[in-house]
Amino acid sequence: MKTTATVSEKGQVTIPKRLRAKLGLAPGTVLEFEERHGKLVASRAVAEDPIRALVGLGEKHGVDVDRWLAAARGPAWSPELDRE
Repeated sequence: MKTTATVSEKGQVTIPKRLRAKLGLAPGTVLEFEERHGKLVASRAVAEDPIRALVGLGEKHGVDVDRWLAAARGPAWSPELDRE
């Protein structure tokens, strides 16, 4: 489907309603833009997994994660601890 849009003075472009509806682009949809072989290509931005974003944070800030987990959890289970 070919259609046209005009770039405003602010660099804004309105995506035609037919394309928004066909592609499911609702208000608030985040798009990424890149140039490929002289063409402007837009694609839906992929949200980063919030859990994966935490990977490596401890090391980045000089925290020994294994030592921190051991301190937070307490000593590992052992039969001697049950006899006390």
